[in-house]
Amino acid sequence: MTVTSDTFSFADGEGRLSYRETGAGRPVVLLHGGFLNSDMWDDQLPVLAKNHRVIAPDARGHGGSSNAAGPFRHTDDLAALLRHLDTGPAVLVGVSMGGAVAVDTALEHPELVRALVVSGAGTSEPEFRDPWIESVQAEQARAMAAGDVRGWVEAFTLFAAGPHRTLDDVDPNVVRRLREMTMRTVTKHTGAEPDWQVPVTDTWARTAKITVPVLAVSGGLDSSDHIGMAGRLARTVADGREATVDGTAHYPNMERPDAFNEILGDFLRALPA
Repeated sequence: MTVTSDTFSFADGEGRLSYRETGAGRPVVLLHGGFLNSDMWDDQLPVLAKNHRVIAPDARGHGGSSNAAGPFRHTDDLAALLRHLDTGPAVLVGVSMGGAVAVDTALEHPELVRALVVSGAGTSEPEFRDPWIESVQAEQARAMAAGDVRGWVEAFTLFAAGPHRTLDDVDPNVVRRLREMTMRTVTKHTGAEPDWQVPVTDTWARTAKITVPVLAVSGGLDSSDHIGMAGRLARTVADGREATVDGTAHYPNMERPDAFNEILGDFLRALPA
């Protein structure tokens, strides 16, 4: 398998977006979670490349991509990349933030989307009520206020364990990879940096208009909020279905790649030609 790495200038001219590409065939785009990068898909790239053209970008401000220097939307960056590559409609596969970007793109740029696979997310307007999530967010806020970068990264990595485990219960290699990706992204930024991201609005009100097939894949040990939002999405769209990867939390593609790849492969094979 040959994986090429390249960059693409943002439509607003403010920096470049980094992406990896491999394989040939109908396009599949892999969208990573927040504060991570395309490395989270290392166990999917070689499998998908056997039958598909696979594109895995680093979102603006993440991994190898430039930080934001003005207002932007992740969905517009993705649309510009796919048009630059003359790619589409594509199957968008996203975990957490990546899942939200996938849904946003189906709403904002539907001509570029063939189907959606979303994990640990519903839309880009999440609703959190789980006390466990609130406790993690409080720890992140404490660490940020104290300038404790490592503490913030450690709190963020708790999502890999979910509310029913500790990080000691998660494969150490998965935890290490998550920490390294998160640290790489976090250290690209400063506390004084403005949040340039422009939200996509009324997403839940518009999801019923999504007509492409949607698969919501949940980690069986993820938070009730993340599982609930993914399920709500699948039940709201015209053609939605759900699957669970048992024994995993927020990153099922990393914890049990074989099970995730099998679910994803079955979905891709069932799509209309």
